Amino acid sequence: MLSLSAAAAAVSGYQPLQWQSLGLSPIALDLGFFAIKWYSLAYLAGIMLAYVQLGRMIREPGAPLAQRHADDLFFYATLGIILGGRLGYALFYAPELLTDPARLMRLWEGGMSFHGGLIGTTLAIAWVAWRGGLNFVRTCDYIAVCVPPGLFLGRCANFVNGELWGRVTDSKMPWVMVFPGAGPLPRHPSQLYEAGLEGLVLGAVLLFLFWRTRARWRPGLLVGLFGLGYALARFIVEFYREPDAQLLDFAMRSGLSMGQWLTLPMMAIGLALAVRAVVHPPLAVSVQPAAKPGGKTAIT
Repeated sequence: MLSLSAAAAAVSGYQPLQWQSLGLSPIALDLGFFAIKWYSLAYLAGIMLAYVQLGRMIREPGAPLAQRHADDLFFYATLGIILGGRLGYALFYAPELLTDPARLMRLWEGGMSFHGGLIGTTLAIAWVAWRGGLNFVRTCDYIAVCVPPGLFLGRCANFVNGELWGRVTDSKMPWVMVFPGAGPLPRHPSQLYEAGLEGLVLGAVLLFLFWRTRARWRPGLLVGLFGLGYALARFIVEFYREPDAQLLDFAMRSGLSMGQWLTLPMMAIGLALAVRAVVHPPLAVSVQPAAKPGGKTAIT
């Protein structure tokens, strides 16, 4: 029925956007012997933006970590994102990679899982918190606020790559388009939907709560809202996103895509953290004078 609708739309004169007509290329810089892709730059820019944002946040009174901890987090979280993201993709989406180490190491061919990267980053935070004697939950609160810009850039890079496209639609909205390798029918640009919800909207909410409210004094609130917000955004967008080809049968049999199943525990944990943070009284904070270098902020 959808094919007939699309054909009828074509006959009526309606022509959806063509991704190829946008002039996009996955390659940001081609040196001949080496090519730099936008996807790689998105990861790098997202990590750097998170580092800069975290540096601003920890200069505020009552921060649960110091600059030296942020430097350690920058290193270990980067490892967690890359290793966790790749292993998570292999585990959740392409198990055959686990038996082919050579292919598993080919990061430049694409294939990263947000949920795998999240697990890797959480382990990195736990390691740095344990080594530095930091409050794990409050450290997660600060890190959570820094994540959405990276998500936004990553989804934009997916769009530039012409990958992870949306489902076929008979909608005549001006932004539906035909992606190369996805057949002749128009599809939702679900990468941009995710960029908007997971990156812009979620990021704006968390930044507002951190800078304009006392949310950071409620341990678990910011990271809980991040988990809940991301899970809801991803669950909704998955209805417009084409399931991975190798998991299409799984999605049809289970009624939900792999991405949606993976968001359910994240949604539950995020909600539990947020509710717990709200029902418990906020931290009482007393700020000591910072006239001397190295002055400390006390949380009582």
